[in-house]
Amino acid sequence: MKNNKKCPKCGGSEILFVPGSFSVYGNRNNINTGLTINSLVLIDRYICTSCGFSEEWIDLDNMDKLKKKYDEI
Repeated sequence: MKNNKKCPKCGGSEILFVPGSFSVYGNRNNINTGLTINSLVLIDRYICTSCGFSEEWIDLDNMDKLKKKYDEI
């Protein structure tokens, strides 16, 4: 959905973009990799308004943070 603006599940073309964010009051669309705001990895979401299917995307620039914190399976 991110790249072709079309839902892979139903073929719908009405896609919402919900950007990753953070809040001092709690988690939003992010992964915490440390103790500071700079350690947050934001997750962008794409949602099909026809069927509700959603995808989550993380900027490739943040992969090093995730690799240091989490183990590969």
